[in-house]
Amino acid sequence: MHSIETRESMRKSRSQIHDSSSFHARQSNPRRIYQVWKGNNKFCCGGRVILGPDASSLFLTSFLIGCPAIAFCIKMALHMKPQDTIFSHQILLGGLVLTVLDLGFLFLTSFGDPGIIPRNAKPPEECLEDDEVSKSTSFDWANGKPNSLRLPRLKEVKLVTGETVQVKFCETCLLYRTPRASHCSICNNCVQRFDHHCPWVGQCIGERNYSFFFCFISSSTTLCIYVFTCSWVNILRQDCSFWTAVSRDVLSVILILYCFIVVWFVGGLTVFHFYLISTNQTTYESFRYRYDRKTNPFNKGILSNFRQVFLSRIPPSLVNFRAWISEDDDRLSVNGDNPDVEMGVPKLLQKIDFDDFDSNDKTKFDIA
Repeated sequence: MHSIETRESMRKSRSQIHDSSSFHARQSNPRRIYQVWKGNNKFCCGGRVILGPDASSLFLTSFLIGCPAIAFCIKMALHMKPQDTIFSHQILLGGLVLTVLDLGFLFLTSFGDPGIIPRNAKPPEECLEDDEVSKSTSFDWANGKPNSLRLPRLKEVKLVTGETVQVKFCETCLLYRTPRASHCSICNNCVQRFDHHCPWVGQCIGERNYSFFFCFISSSTTLCIYVFTCSWVNILRQDCSFWTAVSRDVLSVILILYCFIVVWFVGGLTVFHFYLISTNQTTYESFRYRYDRKTNPFNKGILSNFRQVFLSRIPPSLVNFRAWISEDDDRLSVNGDNPDVEMGVPKLLQKIDFDDFDSNDKTKFDIA
């Protein structure tokens, strides 16, 4: 009888140990970083593909590129006659190559990490020490609410070239941004060399995908001009009057009108970014007139600027989204819903040049 009671007590103790261990396992269940990421990104293929929150627009962009291009290639293939010269085959091959390149650069731009900066779980100690000072600089008179808005914390950064620039503290990511980085309100991430958030590719354009983006818009422009020109050739080479040829080849007329409209958009965008690369500016800096009143410290000349964009090695991603992380890790305590200071500036204060604001506590450090 005593042995039976002993066995039952041992079974209960084992079950209790098993239950407590399983409960602890559930509490510290490891997950990958992309599964708990506080940004608004969408992830596919186990975190290998990184998309923006508006990634669905990628289907529309692919449709607007692929449908007319494929229709042009099918038309050239179906109307190709045995007596046609090799020139006709080269036109078909050129259309296929440009279409594949254009869609390839689109997916390279949209599917990769644009240069997301990993956020901190806690603000730096220097920010905690200066918290009371920063609160005292808030504009209580702007909206009648005390401490409702604080001037952004600034820090001086000394570049390798010797120039000194100011960087801001991100209240969402709890870090001092690197030079030329900014916080995207759509993706809710700080991005290195932030250019803009492109709704057509559904992704931020930053340091790691800017070259792909420029190749995408330039190849789109080339494809539009190519289809536009070849469609005119298809109409003019017919042995009949012009209006008869137009009535017979309706598809070429549609492609001509479509490419004529689209080329103004993508062509103008290509020329604009060609100018930005030549002067080593970003769209964000250009729209804010960042270098109208001061010298651009990043401009190294046209050739060096183009070499930096197209011949420099793409830096590795700062965040390994497939790395494992436990649920009780401090990195999960970051609140991604805090508004960015820059996004919360009232219209009354938007004309203040915060880049020229001198903070009381400035720390210099070198960036390679």
